[in-house]
Amino acid sequence: MFFARAWKGRGMDVKNVKPANRIKHKILIPGDKSISHRAAILGMLSQGETRITNFLKAEDCLNTLAACQQLGAGVDWQKEELIIQGCGREGLKPPGSVIDCGNSGTGVRLLTGVLAGQPFESIITGDEQIRRRPMQRIIDPLTRMGARIESEPGGFCPLRIRGGNLKAIDYISPVASAQVKSCIILAGLFAQGKTSVSSPGSSRDHTERLMRFFDVAVASGMTPGSGPGQPQNEKVIVDGRPKLNGRKINIPSDISSAAFFMTAAALLPGTELKLKNIGVNPGRSGIIRVLEAMGAEIVMENQKQEAGEPVADLIIKGKGFLKSARIFGPMIPGLIDEIPVLAVAAAAAEGETVISDAAELRVKETDRISVLATELSSLGVAVEERPDGMLIQGGHIRGGEVDSHGDHRLAMSLAIAGLVSEQGVTIKHTQCVNTSFPGFWEILEQAAR
Repeated sequence: MFFARAWKGRGMDVKNVKPANRIKHKILIPGDKSISHRAAILGMLSQGETRITNFLKAEDCLNTLAACQQLGAGVDWQKEELIIQGCGREGLKPPGSVIDCGNSGTGVRLLTGVLAGQPFESIITGDEQIRRRPMQRIIDPLTRMGARIESEPGGFCPLRIRGGNLKAIDYISPVASAQVKSCIILAGLFAQGKTSVSSPGSSRDHTERLMRFFDVAVASGMTPGSGPGQPQNEKVIVDGRPKLNGRKINIPSDISSAAFFMTAAALLPGTELKLKNIGVNPGRSGIIRVLEAMGAEIVMENQKQEAGEPVADLIIKGKGFLKSARIFGPMIPGLIDEIPVLAVAAAAAEGETVISDAAELRVKETDRISVLATELSSLGVAVEERPDGMLIQGGHIRGGEVDSHGDHRLAMSLAIAGLVSEQGVTIKHTQCVNTSFPGFWEILEQAAR
């Protein structure tokens, strides 16, 4: 039996998640967060009207949408369809106030790329967590392109941007980051000539796919690594100063949000869960491959394309048993957001799971390596924290009390731990899930009845 109960205590919202025997056979997952951000921004930069269905009405995406309004885009809702009246690439106006992206690192970094191309001054910032996240990784290339950007010491928000008159560059990024890559190629839309970004390994390619859908010329591919045994490099090239045309978009459901229920279904025997219209972009579907390697049975049906993105229905059959895995190297960029819930899967699985090459987790909304290790340990899981990941000795999750530290993905992952635990899990600070998955708690409660 499952129940989730919220109450206010000492200024924090708390939920109690009890163990479940199985979850219901169908769950509706909201729209993809990454694609929703990008659809709003490219709709703003387009000529004419962009009509979007299944736009994610989560705090992060709504903050990006509000920023597009500040910059001159028309925004209207007709029932569940979002209509954006674009400004065109040259029609943005100065924002009347500071652009506040809330908890969204994607919003800050992508919009900074756009603002770097504008002939006016703007200031962009976010909440306390965002003001601790590294922005020097976008400040450096944008400065090379000709933007002037002031930041807090160390390269943190708020960012004061004086843009315009950008030049195309060939940039070699030290990290494989979709946000860094997207920031630079969005700035490249305002530069004369071709802007390129090379990075080690690969990262999710939603921006490139959606740019092509909006008639932007984008080339991408893999090039040899720097030496024997080194991973290939990804290179993306965008033509500057194109005309973007408004489009009609149906956004796939978010595989990162689906991952929580996929993991629960795989761990609960007798469950057969169907998730419809899930985005299965190769750069995002690492969760499927890892769960399958751990012994989960996952079937893809009704495969198709939506706005350049591969989409499918997923069927997950719960066997009640998973085995350990090694999660490392080139696997990491394709499932970086899913590592918290995979750590829960590893805690419940048989054997020893090693997660490595994931140091990027330390600069997310929280230091996810440290917080995960601490909170899983408090649930009776044997966890060894490492600089770039962790070692998890699986077998069972006892249960207990944990704190999400205001990190949405940790809150939802710990909720799944509650479903598959022995005693249940009490989670502090749970409203943060609205950042990416509004309605999560209601769906979880209905699913586990």
